[in-house]
Amino acid sequence: MKLLGLFNYWVFAVLLMIGLYTLISKQNLVKKMLALAIFQSAVFLFFITMSKIEGGTAPIFRAGAGEQVFSNPLPQVLILTAIVVGISTMALGLAIVVRLYEEYGTIEDDEILAMDRNA
Repeated sequence: MKLLGLFNYWVFAVLLMIGLYTLISKQNLVKKMLALAIFQSAVFLFFITMSKIEGGTAPIFRAGAGEQVFSNPLPQVLILTAIVVGISTMALGLAIVVRLYEEYGTIEDDEILAMDRNA
């Protein structure tokens, strides 16, 4: 039962390792961009999981509510901002990959580096 309670952390670790391994091992630039997206999703999951407060409610103050435990909305707001930045970064990265393909005729980074060394 204790291991099942840590399910979010296991998913975080697996996604993080998949993203890191793919980023390091693949030569294809599109695969590297997808690996960065997976890595980024793992970090989002980690931050959201860490911000969860057991028994916490939304921080809406009402008269006569008494002593309640409130969840901090700041991590969710930061992750929402990070998602927007991540989408923008992904779009820019894919645009650069398209431009590299137009220039070199390939999206394999080792072939692009070899062409640059020979030129």
